[in-house]
Amino acid sequence: MFKKKYLVLLGLVAFTGLFVGCGKNNMEIKDYHTDILGENVYIFTPEDEQTKIQETLDRIYSVQETAQFEDNRYAVYFMPGTYNVSADVGFYTQLSGLGVLPTDTKIAAANTYARWLSNPQNLHNATCNFWRSIENIEMQSDTVWAVSQATDMRRVQVDGNLTLHDDYGWASGGFLADSKVTGLVDSGTQQQWLSRNNSYSSWTGQNWNIVMLGDAPLGVPDKTWPEASYTAVSQTPIIREKPFLVYDEKDGLGVFVPEWKEESMSFAWEGDAPEGKVLPLNDFYVAKENVDSAKSINEALTDGKNVLFTPGIYELDEALKVQKSGTILLGMGLATLRSAAGNECVVSENADDLILAGLLFDAGTAESENLVCLGAKEGAKPSLIADVYFRVGGIASDEPCKTKACITIDLDNVVGDNLWVWRADHGDNVGWDLNTCENGIIINGDHVTMYALMVEHFNGYQTMWNGNAGTCIMYQSEVPYDVPDRGQWINPDGKRFGYASFKVAEDVSSFNAAGLGIYLYNRDNTIPMYCAMEVPDVEGVHVHNAITAYLNGFPGMKCVINEAGDSLLSAGQTAKVLDYENGQWR
Repeated sequence: MFKKKYLVLLGLVAFTGLFVGCGKNNMEIKDYHTDILGENVYIFTPEDEQTKIQETLDRIYSVQETAQFEDNRYAVYFMPGTYNVSADVGFYTQLSGLGVLPTDTKIAAANTYARWLSNPQNLHNATCNFWRSIENIEMQSDTVWAVSQATDMRRVQVDGNLTLHDDYGWASGGFLADSKVTGLVDSGTQQQWLSRNNSYSSWTGQNWNIVMLGDAPLGVPDKTWPEASYTAVSQTPIIREKPFLVYDEKDGLGVFVPEWKEESMSFAWEGDAPEGKVLPLNDFYVAKENVDSAKSINEALTDGKNVLFTPGIYELDEALKVQKSGTILLGMGLATLRSAAGNECVVSENADDLILAGLLFDAGTAESENLVCLGAKEGAKPSLIADVYFRVGGIASDEPCKTKACITIDLDNVVGDNLWVWRADHGDNVGWDLNTCENGIIINGDHVTMYALMVEHFNGYQTMWNGNAGTCIMYQSEVPYDVPDRGQWINPDGKRFGYASFKVAEDVSSFNAAGLGIYLYNRDNTIPMYCAMEVPDVEGVHVHNAITAYLNGFPGMKCVINEAGDSLLSAGQTAKVLDYENGQWR
């Protein structure tokens, strides 16, 4: 059990209404907040009154349950110990433990349900349960995590079963990584899911595209495509787990940065801390909403600081310029960086070994070239992009939001781990000629690896992959609903209607992908889409387990990959290609 005297060593952690002092770090701390992290960060301790903690958790959820496009952001942390509380996790909320191990911090339950979004079928609809996170904590009961894109459950232990839907209602997720589930995982009606480096007793439920990457073999289903919708990849080629906030009795708060792993399997923390290092908080510039500007953050970057973004929305009138290799940009509570003057939000120049994690990027009303651009560097060391999300439109604004592309990666050796790149299909100022963006993600770097890449509704290609030696494991995409007529959606070759979702450039000689789901909903007009994926017909380009689904609306789709695969002619149909290479397929 932590003692109160240890919790004030750096003046960082609090008890409700208690004045505490310890040498030069004397400070008054109230209502579970700290001066250094601000009012949108809550830190609870085992010695706090449990009913008061529960009341606070319930109050946050009452505000955030339906707050799909609202501005509040919250990060909720628990000091190591045991808590008899149950947390429901709503929009823009991060729930985390502060121990080195997930099992250091135990709570009775943590769940996300899908009861707020009505629909004609009266199903519990989780298809809009975006933008939330549970990390580094043990839940001591069965857990419901009914979510869709732009969510993460990382580095947790579930004592019991994990259910990824709410009573078999609609769901379109999602991502689970570096975790242990003592019981089974039930994905139920989930359209797709990536499970990476996890352990569970068994897995039940399948729909279109469930991918197990580097999971412990015991629980992975025996059946795979075409008998079932499971794609199993035995080892994760390369990964660095996302950094996370920790507390130490001697040194106070810091950020644990795990090391890179190659060919890994299962979670990395059974009884011991994973390989890595703790960076002290004074290595970070702690940014706050309504206090910091692009200017103040850029000054910190110039001084060699990493940046920890506390929960909030940061209106940036110029790009944050990352020029130092090894820089970390880490968000708490879905911290949101928004373009305010037609500028990019983050640009790196001749820098590698970067970490961008836990951030939501918003397009602004003045069109920008990109929201994020990672510039090239010769001989680049690996960089990580983890739980990073992009949004074009949907938010409340006087004019439509727009950008030409969300993220362009010129840097080699980048690893992406759970990205949702989204041109909004609902919300404010949404329409084909309103919230415009030609491409979601453009990858020019070589040796780029993407896990759980989800890209949706852009005006042209959703994903353009121009670099060599790339890997994509688990891809999800819906093409745009709102194309007004076929004349406005013609492939650049001028011969085909509709852009493929995933375009691998003709001069790419090596590329591998596994577990791809691409979905069609021609809501507004009959626009026969030619194919879901375009790749060069060469021996080094291999696609494994790709599925297309015709959801609803007007028909249809001719092929899955290039000329391969069956046509989709009526709603509810699917078509699969199990393997494609050099024009040969099955």
